[in-house]
Amino acid sequence: MKIRQLFDYDTWTYTYLLWDEETKEAAVIDTVIEQVERDMQHIEELGLNVKYLLETHIHADHITGAGPLRKRTGAEIVVHKNSESQCADVLAVEGDSFKLGEQEIRVLHTPGHTNTDITYVIDGAVFTGDTLLVRDCGRTDFQLGSNEDMYNSLTNKLFTMPEDTMVFPAHDYKGFTQSTIGEEKKFNVRAGDKKSFEDFSTIMDNLNLPRPKRIDISVPGNLKCGNLDEE
Repeated sequence: MKIRQLFDYDTWTYTYLLWDEETKEAAVIDTVIEQVERDMQHIEELGLNVKYLLETHIHADHITGAGPLRKRTGAEIVVHKNSESQCADVLAVEGDSFKLGEQEIRVLHTPGHTNTDITYVIDGAVFTGDTLLVRDCGRTDFQLGSNEDMYNSLTNKLFTMPEDTMVFPAHDYKGFTQSTIGEEKKFNVRAGDKKSFEDFSTIMDNLNLPRPKRIDISVPGNLKCGNLDEE
């Protein structure tokens, strides 16, 4: 599987383009509406046939470009079932999988940041959304977030994977691009180094983070799959 990592500077969001080299069947993870033209340029230049537009969760900090990209590529939009999205083509649950040629993308439900969070798993790599960031994890204080769910997703699901598994997050605010499961088990400041749930909860409950600037437009916009011209 080929992987291309793209970045939106305004929202610190990574978008991932995955494709099977033999068939050119592709998927795009976590698009940003302002970057649709950039993404389409890559898709067209590389001669890709986009089958899936995969969302790791209902985002609060940016609006997805999945709806506009679906109109231009015919791809199916995938979000977790808990979103109750009326515009998605597939409401995914853990255990679902999607094929790009002979390559497989598997769905792992990793709630905690929201109750809609999905990690997409391929051989040797995970796309962890806002669940696992490099040396960090997503906040748990809105959108049905949960310290308990987050701790379980990190320690009982992601940290049990092979340590050389590459980690590709949805965001980065410190200049990191990727990590590995082994590194995060050791060095993640919130859940690494075998931290107890009590220590993890104390850290999360004392973050005092500001309300996301775009939450009032992003969440409704993402429940429309970024189709902002539709009522």
